[in-house]
Amino acid sequence: MERMRQGGNVQHTPSATVEHESLAGLLGGRRGAVDASLPPLTFVLAWLVSGHSVVWGAGAAIAVSTVIGVFRLLRGQKARAVVLSLAAVVVASAIALYTGRAQDFFLLQLFANMASALVWAGSIVLRWPMLGVVLGAVLGQRTRWRRDPDLLRAHSLASWVWVGQYTVRVVVFGALWATGHVVSLGVARAVLTWPLVALCLAVSGWVLHRALPDDHPGIRHPRPAQRAED
Repeated sequence: MERMRQGGNVQHTPSATVEHESLAGLLGGRRGAVDASLPPLTFVLAWLVSGHSVVWGAGAAIAVSTVIGVFRLLRGQKARAVVLSLAAVVVASAIALYTGRAQDFFLLQLFANMASALVWAGSIVLRWPMLGVVLGAVLGQRTRWRRDPDLLRAHSLASWVWVGQYTVRVVVFGALWATGHVVSLGVARAVLTWPLVALCLAVSGWVLHRALPDDHPGIRHPRPAQRAED
């Protein structure tokens, strides 16, 4: 770790602490993103193999999601997260079965990303950026980060990256859904899950740390407004 000497004493620079803080390490997301990609891919594969049967596609997707859920429960994952993931697949399957159109399996994902883009953008406008809310909960800060003007600004700037992520998904999913490209929707669902999440984590983490002053102690250490202005 970078150090500097002041008055004969070796001190850690605050910027070094900030540079070594990783959003990917704090928020994770890889396992959940990979798991979320498997049911849609299974739906598309079963739909193709069965001669474009939505019933077979939906059944296969639900079966795979159930197997993943059981595996995650055995590995100690929270039951709530498992149930929500399975419920999302069941609802997506129900929509496709109701309309009889395979592309409608991805409607729930499209609407979810629309809602997420609006919520994240709205949170920035209201000065409650979602990235700060999430990290505050993860780091046990609650709302203390909002009393630090530098952190509030940094979280706001970095949250725009997440708005961009959701917007990309809306544009891609919306265009493919409207034109009925089922296979492309399955591929896009995989590509725009973990790879896009990884990119978003890297870019938003970079923006977050670059937006903080060099003398700031880092995202784990909010400082009062009067200190931030000194």
